[in-house]
Amino acid sequence: MTPHPPLVVVLGAAGFVGSAVFRELARHPIRLRAVSRRKTPLPHDARADIEVLCADLTQPGQMAAAVAGADVVIHSLAYIAGASTWRIADGDTVAERVNVGLMRDLLRALAERSGTRQPPTVLFTGSVTAVGPTDREVLDGTEPDRPQGEYERQKLAAERLLLDADAAGTVRGACLRLTTVYGYSAGSTTRDKGIVSSMARRAVAGEPLTMWHDGTVRRDLLHVDDVARAFWDAVPRMDALAGKRWLIGTGQGAPLGPVFTRVSELVSAQTGRQPVPVVSVTPPDYAETRDFRSVIIDSSPFQAATGWKPRVSLDEGLRLTTQFCSSGREAELS
Repeated sequence: MTPHPPLVVVLGAAGFVGSAVFRELARHPIRLRAVSRRKTPLPHDARADIEVLCADLTQPGQMAAAVAGADVVIHSLAYIAGASTWRIADGDTVAERVNVGLMRDLLRALAERSGTRQPPTVLFTGSVTAVGPTDREVLDGTEPDRPQGEYERQKLAAERLLLDADAAGTVRGACLRLTTVYGYSAGSTTRDKGIVSSMARRAVAGEPLTMWHDGTVRRDLLHVDDVARAFWDAVPRMDALAGKRWLIGTGQGAPLGPVFTRVSELVSAQTGRQPVPVVSVTPPDYAETRDFRSVIIDSSPFQAATGWKPRVSLDEGLRLTTQFCSSGREAELS
């Protein structure tokens, strides 16, 4: 008898990262369940046997139903305040319910079936910002965690819950800590609220692109399609990954001034209008220390363990992103 292909559940499949992971997984002959509060569009090139579940996972019983029978769960749920920021207020209990409480619910649901089969795999979408302020420009995962903001503290709390569950043997869990993720591609279905796409949006609207510094601050910018491939590459290599945190990035730091200038040039070429200026402005009151520090990610341990490598160059990622915004397709996204 031919065994059933594994059931992979993507929690947050309509979100920015979750939708890209869902599209990548849908290309493979697996059973796939997409879980989100909003409708999840089906990729046109899907090979997976797909089930779509619309659910509010903060409601009692919904998490257990969402992950019933799962062999692999990819946790891509996050509470994001406002239209464009991950900054949340200290003591925000609504954010805590999503960012930490849903991890508790997930692990409880999976633990209730422990002993009946091999522990399920859980991959968590973490953030390199969980390390907090540091004088190191290149992060390699050996840094102590001293998160400064509430969002970072909550993401770290969820990570610790997962790794504790891995140590207890109820799941095989690993955390993929992502660098700055950006971008669109032809199949994008969810709005990118990050800095690169925000600048592309402004350039399309004919507005100046603003920086809170002189443009020399560097960021490790990772295209969302490469993030999706990292999760797919991680699934069959959990023997090496389980119980640990792994940093995911390109290993390259791009100065934001030239990045924004390139965005302006690309939009100009795509729209036939003059390039918009890139200018420095006074930082807002809510700016944080990390906004002015360069960050580059050494992901060589993850690459060695999985064989994953980023495929989308920065220039190609910027071209895809500005092209998507210039075409007007971004306005159709939620």
